[in-house]
Amino acid sequence: MSDSELTPAERAEIERVSDVLADPAVWMEPPAHLQEAVVAAIASEAGSVGRRRRVRFALVGVAAAILLAVGVTIGVQLNQDDSIEFAASLSGTELAPSATGDVTLTKTPSGWDIRLHATGLPRRQDGEFYQAWLKNDDGLLVPIGSFNDGREVILWSGVGPGDFPILTITQEVADGDQASSGLVVLVGQASQS
Repeated sequence: MSDSELTPAERAEIERVSDVLADPAVWMEPPAHLQEAVVAAIASEAGSVGRRRRVRFALVGVAAAILLAVGVTIGVQLNQDDSIEFAASLSGTELAPSATGDVTLTKTPSGWDIRLHATGLPRRQDGEFYQAWLKNDDGLLVPIGSFNDGREVILWSGVGPGDFPILTITQEVADGDQASSGLVVLVGQASQS
């Protein structure tokens, strides 16, 4: 192909390539440290990509944890709507014949929330208190809390009234003995309501 057969654009391109090839910098030997610098730059960029990937995974993990927490919260709320509840009416014994009480026992994820309202029990103080117990049919007692005044009492239990249906209230003294005094002032049996 002769020069006369080339278009002006082709002639301009050949002239540009010719100028680049005529530049002595094109034919210079690269410095020895250039290869190491290129490899280091590539490794740095790969580490940056790895950090971005780790950050992305961390963000995905946080988002998953938030969604899980929301799901658990909704599940707990739905479970509380279907909660199991027991109730008991308490009667006074010979030690407190005019005492009466009402109890509700509600199952929660933490155990049994027990609400007691009692009347006719004198306030105990100065190391004297009332102790609430759940008892099974074999007489095994589980302490569920102590109080001084029976008007609005909140107790907790790790065992349920299905297995420990009898609720008793005893008079106790802070004497270091953790066993029941046996001085029962209120007693009743819980049943599912």
